[in-house]
Amino acid sequence: MAQVRRVRRIIRKIDPWTVLKVSFALYAVMGLALVLGGVIFWSFVTAAGYPTFIEDTLSSIGLRDITAGPLVPSSDYMFRLAAFLGVAFTVLMTGITTLGAVMYNLISDVVGGLEVVVLEESFNAPVTAQNRPVRQVQSWQTAPPTSDMAVVAPSEAPQKSPAPTGR
Repeated sequence: MAQVRRVRRIIRKIDPWTVLKVSFALYAVMGLALVLGGVIFWSFVTAAGYPTFIEDTLSSIGLRDITAGPLVPSSDYMFRLAAFLGVAFTVLMTGITTLGAVMYNLISDVVGGLEVVVLEESFNAPVTAQNRPVRQVQSWQTAPPTSDMAVVAPSEAPQKSPAPTGR
Protein backbone atom coordinates (compact mmCIF):
# COMPACT_ATOMS: atom_id res chain seq x y z
CA MET A 1 0.00 0.00 0.00
CA ALA A 2 1.49 3.33 -1.01
CA GLN A 3 1.07 6.40 1.12
CA VAL A 4 1.37 9.75 -0.63
CA ARG A 5 2.12 13.03 1.09
CA ARG A 6 2.76 16.51 -0.23
CA VAL A 7 6.11 18.02 0.65
CA ARG A 8 7.16 21.62 0.06
CA ARG A 9 10.75 22.10 -1.12
CA ILE A 10 12.56 25.36 -1.79
CA ILE A 11 15.39 25.57 -4.33
CA ARG A 12 17.74 28.24 -3.00
CA LYS A 13 20.99 27.66 -4.91
CA ILE A 14 22.05 26.09 -8.20
CA ASP A 15 25.72 25.20 -8.57
CA PRO A 16 27.06 27.10 -11.62
CA TRP A 17 29.87 24.56 -12.21
CA THR A 18 27.33 21.74 -12.46
CA VAL A 19 25.15 23.83 -14.76
CA LEU A 20 28.21 24.53 -16.94
CA LYS A 21 29.08 20.84 -17.28
CA VAL A 22 25.54 19.62 -17.90
CA SER A 23 24.61 22.42 -20.29
CA PHE A 24 27.86 21.96 -22.25
CA ALA A 25 27.10 18.26 -22.73
CA LEU A 26 23.48 19.01 -23.67
CA TYR A 27 24.28 21.77 -26.15
CA ALA A 28 27.22 19.85 -27.65
CA VAL A 29 24.90 16.97 -28.47
CA MET A 30 22.27 19.38 -29.79
CA GLY A 31 24.87 21.21 -31.91
CA LEU A 32 26.15 17.93 -33.33
CA ALA A 33 22.61 16.84 -34.16
CA LEU A 34 21.89 20.18 -35.86
CA VAL A 35 25.11 19.99 -37.91
CA LEU A 36 24.44 16.42 -39.00
CA GLY A 37 20.81 17.22 -39.75
CA GLY A 38 21.82 20.27 -41.79
CA VAL A 39 24.42 18.31 -43.75
CA ILE A 40 21.93 15.54 -44.52
CA PHE A 41 19.28 18.10 -45.52
CA TRP A 42 21.75 19.97 -47.76
CA SER A 43 22.85 16.76 -49.46
CA PHE A 44 19.22 15.89 -50.25
CA VAL A 45 18.55 19.39 -51.57
CA THR A 46 21.63 19.37 -53.84
CA ALA A 47 20.92 15.81 -54.99
CA ALA A 48 17.40 16.86 -55.99
CA GLY A 49 18.85 19.74 -58.02
CA TYR A 50 17.06 22.61 -56.32
CA PRO A 51 20.07 25.02 -56.21
CA THR A 52 20.67 24.77 -59.96
CA PHE A 53 16.93 25.06 -60.59
CA ILE A 54 16.82 28.29 -58.55
CA GLU A 55 19.89 29.69 -60.36
CA ASP A 56 18.44 28.83 -63.78
CA THR A 57 15.06 30.36 -62.90
CA LEU A 58 16.62 33.58 -61.62
CA SER A 59 18.85 33.94 -64.70
CA SER A 60 15.98 33.19 -67.11
CA ILE A 61 13.82 35.99 -65.75
CA GLY A 62 16.74 38.42 -65.75
CA LEU A 63 17.27 38.82 -62.01
CA ARG A 64 20.71 37.27 -62.06
CA ASP A 65 23.67 37.57 -64.38
CA ILE A 66 25.16 34.19 -65.39
CA THR A 67 28.72 35.56 -65.43
CA ALA A 68 28.54 36.52 -61.73
CA GLY A 69 29.40 32.99 -60.58
CA PRO A 70 27.39 30.41 -58.68
CA LEU A 71 24.67 31.65 -56.36
CA VAL A 72 24.70 28.53 -54.18
CA PRO A 73 27.92 27.80 -52.23
CA SER A 74 29.69 24.45 -52.42
CA SER A 75 28.93 21.56 -50.09
CA ASP A 76 32.36 21.89 -48.45
CA TYR A 77 31.68 25.53 -47.60
CA MET A 78 28.24 24.64 -46.22
CA PHE A 79 29.71 21.90 -44.01
CA ARG A 80 32.36 24.27 -42.61
CA LEU A 81 29.71 26.91 -41.99
CA ALA A 82 27.43 24.40 -40.23
CA ALA A 83 30.33 23.14 -38.05
CA PHE A 84 31.27 26.70 -37.07
CA LEU A 85 27.66 27.55 -36.24
CA GLY A 86 27.36 24.33 -34.17
CA VAL A 87 30.43 25.21 -32.10
CA ALA A 88 29.29 28.83 -31.71
CA PHE A 89 25.82 27.62 -30.66
CA THR A 90 27.34 25.30 -28.04
CA VAL A 91 29.62 27.94 -26.54
CA LEU A 92 27.03 30.72 -26.59
CA MET A 93 24.20 28.68 -25.11
CA THR A 94 26.45 27.15 -22.43
CA GLY A 95 27.52 30.65 -21.39
CA ILE A 96 23.94 31.95 -21.34
CA THR A 97 22.73 28.98 -19.27
CA THR A 98 25.57 29.33 -16.75
CA LEU A 99 24.95 33.06 -16.51
CA GLY A 100 21.29 32.26 -15.87
CA ALA A 101 22.26 29.99 -12.96
CA VAL A 102 24.45 32.73 -11.46
CA MET A 103 21.64 35.27 -11.87
CA TYR A 104 19.19 32.84 -10.23
CA ASN A 105 21.52 32.48 -7.24
CA LEU A 106 21.76 36.26 -6.86
CA ILE A 107 18.00 36.74 -7.15
CA SER A 108 17.17 33.84 -4.82
CA ASP A 109 19.27 35.52 -2.09
CA VAL A 110 16.85 38.45 -2.25
CA VAL A 111 13.57 36.69 -2.98
CA GLY A 112 14.09 33.42 -1.14
CA GLY A 113 14.19 30.81 -3.87
CA LEU A 114 11.76 28.78 -5.91
CA GLU A 115 9.11 26.82 -4.04
CA VAL A 116 8.22 23.41 -5.44
CA VAL A 117 5.56 21.04 -4.12
CA VAL A 118 6.39 17.39 -4.70
CA LEU A 119 4.57 14.20 -3.86
CA GLU A 120 6.47 11.58 -1.89
CA GLU A 121 5.37 7.99 -1.96
CA SER A 122 6.31 5.58 0.77
CA PHE A 123 5.66 1.91 0.28
CA ASN A 124 4.92 0.02 3.48
CA ALA A 125 5.06 -3.69 2.75
CA PRO A 126 2.82 -5.75 5.01
CA VAL A 127 4.77 -7.86 7.49
CA THR A 128 4.30 -11.57 6.88
CA ALA A 129 6.02 -14.65 8.21
CA GLN A 130 8.24 -14.83 5.13
CA ASN A 131 9.65 -11.29 5.29
CA ARG A 132 9.73 -10.77 9.08
CA PRO A 133 13.17 -9.56 10.14
CA VAL A 134 15.16 -11.81 12.44
CA ARG A 135 17.21 -9.98 15.03
CA GLN A 136 20.17 -11.57 16.73
CA VAL A 137 20.65 -10.70 20.36
CA GLN A 138 24.22 -10.43 21.59
CA SER A 139 25.26 -12.06 24.86
CA TRP A 140 25.59 -8.69 26.59
CA GLN A 141 22.00 -7.72 25.78
CA THR A 142 19.39 -8.59 28.36
CA ALA A 143 16.29 -8.47 26.21
CA PRO A 144 13.99 -11.42 26.79
CA PRO A 145 13.62 -13.66 23.73
CA THR A 146 10.45 -13.22 21.72
CA SER A 147 9.05 -15.15 18.81
CA ASP A 148 10.77 -12.92 16.19
CA MET A 149 14.22 -12.93 17.81
CA ALA A 150 16.93 -15.51 17.44
CA VAL A 151 18.83 -15.79 20.71
CA VAL A 152 22.55 -16.44 20.67
CA ALA A 153 23.66 -18.38 23.69
CA PRO A 154 26.85 -17.18 25.43
CA SER A 155 28.56 -20.48 24.60
CA GLU A 156 27.89 -19.89 20.88
CA ALA A 157 29.09 -16.27 20.95
CA PRO A 158 32.42 -15.63 19.23
CA GLN A 159 35.28 -15.77 21.69
CA LYS A 160 37.94 -13.09 21.76
CA SER A 161 41.47 -14.35 21.48
CA PRO A 162 43.99 -12.91 23.95
CA ALA A 163 45.95 -9.96 22.64
CA PRO A 164 49.57 -10.71 21.73
CA THR A 165 52.05 -9.48 24.29
CA GLY A 166 54.68 -8.55 21.74
CA ARG A 167 57.41 -10.90 23.06
